[in-house]
Amino acid sequence: MYIFVEAKALIITVLKQNTVSIDLIHMTDKKFVTSSGIEIKETYPDVERTAEKPGEFPFTRGIQKDMYRGRLWTMRQYAGFSTAKASNERYHYLLSQGTMGLSVAFDLPTQIGYDSDHEMAEGEVGKVGVAIDSLRDMEILFDGIKLEDITTSMTINATASILLAMYIALAKRQGADLKKISGTIQNDILKEYAARGTYIYPPKASMRIITDIFEYCSKEVPKWNTISISGYHIREAGSTAVQELAFTLANGKAYLNAALEKGLDINIFAKRLSFFFNCHNNFFEEIAKFRAARRMWAGITKGLGATDEKAQMLRFHTQTGGSTLTAQQPLNNVIRVTNQAMAAVLGGTQSLHTNGYDEALSLPTEAAAKIALRTQQVIAFESGVTDTVDPLAGSYFIEALTDEIEQAAQIYIEKIDAMGGSVEAIENGYIQNEIAAASYQHQLEVENGSRIIVGVNKFGQAQETITETMKIDESIRTFQTEQLRMLKTQRNAENVQKTLDDLRAATRTDANLMPFILASVEEYATLGEIADVLRDAFGEY
Repeated sequence: MYIFVEAKALIITVLKQNTVSIDLIHMTDKKFVTSSGIEIKETYPDVERTAEKPGEFPFTRGIQKDMYRGRLWTMRQYAGFSTAKASNERYHYLLSQGTMGLSVAFDLPTQIGYDSDHEMAEGEVGKVGVAIDSLRDMEILFDGIKLEDITTSMTINATASILLAMYIALAKRQGADLKKISGTIQNDILKEYAARGTYIYPPKASMRIITDIFEYCSKEVPKWNTISISGYHIREAGSTAVQELAFTLANGKAYLNAALEKGLDINIFAKRLSFFFNCHNNFFEEIAKFRAARRMWAGITKGLGATDEKAQMLRFHTQTGGSTLTAQQPLNNVIRVTNQAMAAVLGGTQSLHTNGYDEALSLPTEAAAKIALRTQQVIAFESGVTDTVDPLAGSYFIEALTDEIEQAAQIYIEKIDAMGGSVEAIENGYIQNEIAAASYQHQLEVENGSRIIVGVNKFGQAQETITETMKIDESIRTFQTEQLRMLKTQRNAENVQKTLDDLRAATRTDANLMPFILASVEEYATLGEIADVLRDAFGEY
């Protein structure tokens, strides 16, 4: 009897704490919309479809005929913190747990072209990623890892040319065949101006560097993905799903046009473009967004002259939504990440990173990184969603929503085209203002309670459950500074200066800058020294 009474009391307490208010149960007057404002109807009539097939233009249903039946997506965990040695240890751990590809996070000074000993680097060395000052750090970062045997994604933009040069130099030192080296650099500077902020040079100078990378890699490192056109950070800055899609594809068009103006063959360089999308909480909207993205990109590339199907395919990496993670009740984030990861898989992603549940508090702990990876593995091997291609195809809701997202995104793209393209739209502030307005609207909805965030504005609790977080010691800057001092005493200073002078001279011509950057890197010129040469040549934005 005592047990029964206690259980009843517990049930009543739980119900009191978690009962959904009556206004949420009786929702006959509520308007249902996606995060982009697209109205969701109660039911959907049959949608007339063309006989689209997976692996065929316009690739709505996926870029491969058999999709995950033939090969699973790459489970790629984003990691990097502190020193190159510490990050190397995390990479070996992730590889031992079944990670199929590495994804490198760089600290803020590395992202904006400052060495660790620069005054602007104070307080930031090793904090949000690994500190890389020279080829010496890159050698330590990948110690014991054969670059020919893995794929590596590097989330780097303004200094992408320098980090790629370091990676190529390391591959050469390992004796790797550069024709077999594969991976991705983000290298998407347009979204930096619009949403993220880690730019250095003015837009047109940045576009020159990017197209130099396209040209160089098409000849020297043909399997390397030279840009990952990123909607992820646009979404993190507060955009809707439709805006993420529209602004990302508009940026993609700008890169295509820049490469065409340089005389590159779209059927060659477009094969090495990839995309990087976010996946948020609205399950069906995210799936429809990915399907619409493939269809729209196929049309864009074809319209610009691509005839090779592989040049028309939109290949993309997905990361679950960092801005959706909450510091309150952080274990709820495991559920959010699982939901988002499932949507990414059902949407046909080629690779996937799942966030750690503690990332609203700090960089992920080892335990959080492992459960994030296990989430992907459970979906891959236990859920059954990989057994058929595009499982939600033919759903009245999904097909109609895919069409509506495409139509809404196309309106944005046409506006940007009328302005002269993404560079002009960014320079006049259009894209930034649209993102800011969407972000503001989202925050208003959270604060007035019309958008529920579990554990934040509803179902809260006084005591949180996570106490262990990752902390980065301030002494890392001292360590990196000492390593830099030693490097400069050991390298050939005359050779370093000559390569930097050659690079400076090349900026005044139409020459491709990548060979000059690679020559500087191989002489152990630092990232900051190379970036400063380009700052002097192009100015800062």
